[in-house]
Amino acid sequence: MEKIRSFIAIELSDEVSESLSSLIQRLKPEKHPQVKWVAAEGVHLTLKFLGGVYSDQIPGITEAIRSAARGVPPFELKVGGLGAFPNSQQPRVIWVAVAGDVKRVKTLQRGIDDALSHLGFPREKRPFTPHLTLGRMKDRASSGDKARIGKLVTATEYAGGAAMRVTGVSLMKSTLTPSGAVYNRLESIVLR
Repeated sequence: MEKIRSFIAIELSDEVSESLSSLIQRLKPEKHPQVKWVAAEGVHLTLKFLGGVYSDQIPGITEAIRSAARGVPPFELKVGGLGAFPNSQQPRVIWVAVAGDVKRVKTLQRGIDDALSHLGFPREKRPFTPHLTLGRMKDRASSGDKARIGKLVTATEYAGGAAMRVTGVSLMKSTLTPSGAVYNRLESIVLR
């Protein structure tokens, strides 16, 4: 049986996607080929990466997410400022912060992590930092390449502000292709 590469995420509103698309276009000039930029329509707020799962595991995973989402009402999120992990001097990931009801999204993520640990998925070791990944440095990027991108991130003004109402969580399938990952929703769980 084939495994499905999957993760759990909050999908973004059109307003947030359009704001991020505009920002990505400003950030990706031809002179920075050492960054693999994410297509704006592929940006999402990842709550948990599952890796390869079998199709017969999907119902149990969906029920665990549904259980974790019980009692979590819809909430508001908005995009914040631009940054980089681990820092802007030697970035590996370029991201936009998530603001708004961050406490509620962290509670939801923790609940999902706990519920899935009972199905054998390891708990996250790092603290959850809600963010939207815009790009990743390629492995062959030199320290100079990273420094140049770090300066670009620092110099780019982006106030964010685009907002969205989170009404659900999605179990997503990720298919890797030469031109980037393609995402498809497998299940949608409504917050109540």
